[in-house]
Parts: sequence; C-alpha cells; structure tokens
Amino acid sequence: MKISKLHITFKDKTLVNIAFNIASSLALVGQSGSGKSLTLKALLGMLPSSMAVELEVDAGFELKAGKDISFVPQNPFTALSPLTKIRKQFFVDDKRIEELFAQVDLDIELADRFVPDLSGGQLQRVVIAMALEQEPKLILLDEPTTALDPKTRVLILDLLRDLQNKHGFKMLFVTHDMNSAKVICDEICVIKDGKIVESGNMQSILNNPQEEYTKTLIDANFANREFRQ
Repeated sequence: MKISKLHITFKDKTLVNIAFNIASSLALVGQSGSGKSLTLKALLGMLPSSMAVELEVDAGFELKAGKDISFVPQNPFTALSPLTKIRKQFFVDDKRIEELFAQVDLDIELADRFVPDLSGGQLQRVVIAMALEQEPKLILLDEPTTALDPKTRVLILDLLRDLQNKHGFKMLFVTHDMNSAKVICDEICVIKDGKIVESGNMQSILNNPQEEYTKTLIDANFANREFRQ
C-alpha cells in the first residue's frame, strides 16, 4: 500500500506533507506535535472540515474505515461504552463473536460482561477483536500498548504479530514507544514537523540512525515518557 501524497493544511499553513509505503508493518514515530495523529485521522477521514486534505493512495482496496480499514485505539476504556455489554458492541452475530474471541485468546463468557469488569489487557484484546470483524486489509494502531503494564504489553504485541501472520493484513503502528514498534514492525518512518526525516528498515535505522532527531528519540528511551499528540 503506497501513500504517494498526504498533504494536510489549515488556513494555508501546511501541517503534514508526507509520503510512505506500507509493505507489511510500518511504525510512524515522532514526538508530540510531529503529525502522527493527524496522519491517522486523515486516513480514517476524521479530520475537521476546516482542514484541507490531499490524499493519493495506491492501495488495491477501498480506503474506507469500517470496510477495508480498521482502527485500534490507544485507550479501550474510552473507546467502549461502559453501560453496554461487550457482546452488544460488536456488529456481527454471536457465532462470529465466538470466532473473534478465540482468535484473541479471550473466554467467550467475557462477552456478557461490562467494560469495568475487564482488565486493560482484556479490553485491548476486545478492541483488536472488533478491528478484525470485517477482515480488514489494513489496521491502524494508535499507541495500543501505552496504558498496559510491561508483561501485558508484550502479550498484546505478540498477539498482533501472530494475527498479522495468520490473516495477512497490513499495519500502520503509530507510537512513541520505539521498543514496542521494533517488536512488530519491519519498517519505520520518523516524522518531525509534519515531514518524514528518516525512513527505512527498522533494525537498520535503530542500529545506525542518520538524523540527529532520530538519534535523540532513540537515546531518550521514550518508551517511558508521554509524547501524545
């Protein structure tokens, strides 16, 4: 999937002007205000009408959220309704829900509970199951491990990698956590001030970053910091 142009402007000011390719799994990494969240929202069609978006894509499928694109949010507690049973928040039948719960290693009995009854790790598995409902071609992940403890973070990353191997979807992993990104992403784009300053093979960039900005991000060990946009 090739994004040959993503240009976002607001009142004639360019906020994002980038291009990138998602061959399999790509991490988009940068500090707060770099353009990560704007990029996600543009791909999901969630930017306000006051922002102008020019998007040129060669995807081989329809770039439409809910059909060929799914989204895994940063915080499942706010993404789900606390007053509705988990089962009722899916848009597929009970048989499909059972299949999805099995794929994310959840007991189907949890489907009849409410959000406050589940742990953060269980809820993140629920939203991943929801993302798989329509068998998407692309999954957008917005820092999905930020709110998790280290052990659960590893389990969720392993789950995502296994699901991708099984289903073959592409992933765009937007994160401030380089340690998480390197676990499941083959490629990386480093974004600063709405522009890609360095990109390439994940391990190559980590081992030999060319840009001072990239070196700063790596050296900062910012997996333990908050760089939300």
